[in-house]
Amino acid sequence: MPRPRQYDDALRTRLLEAASVALADAGAEGVSLRAVAAAAGTTTAAVYTLFGSREALLDAVVAEGFARFGRVLDAVEPTDDAARDLFRLGLAYREYALAEPHFYRAMFGRPAAPGHDALAEPTFRRLEAATARVVEGEQGKEGVDGAQGAAHARALELWALVHGLVSLELGGHLPGDERERAERYAAALRHSRP
Repeated sequence: MPRPRQYDDALRTRLLEAASVALADAGAEGVSLRAVAAAAGTTTAAVYTLFGSREALLDAVVAEGFARFGRVLDAVEPTDDAARDLFRLGLAYREYALAEPHFYRAMFGRPAAPGHDALAEPTFRRLEAATARVVEGEQGKEGVDGAQGAAHARALELWALVHGLVSLELGGHLPGDERERAERYAAALRHSRP
């Protein structure tokens, strides 16, 4: 009979969630493994068994955040309307950040470790591809060669816009109630299309 697993996926998820809160609230230097383990209802032995080290746990938080973010963006199925698809990706960006604020802050609040740019790249490539569809549609078939460079530059601008707006909202720096903030965010997306 196989030996039962001492630490399961549910505990791993609880540790990641507790660590995301600690990382977002206190920064990497302020993360205490004892406090994270206690918040997850376990001991530091579980952290070392599941992750190997404090740094590996923090890296796993960032990786988990980008994985969750990627799933939200991937749920936006492409249609024949490239501009609408790009708009929907922008809404999904905000939706993820508001639903998972600790993971979002952990993803972007810590300097990227070597290899972490590879974690963010698939999510940026999704935005870049959606932007390229809009740019190519506007430039027509003759402009496809220049569309890639234009799409990359516009995708960076759009990312800066949505990231800035979401970060301000999470920090409590945007006035209005939830509905007003959502409407202003949507309006900003509409006015900034490529």
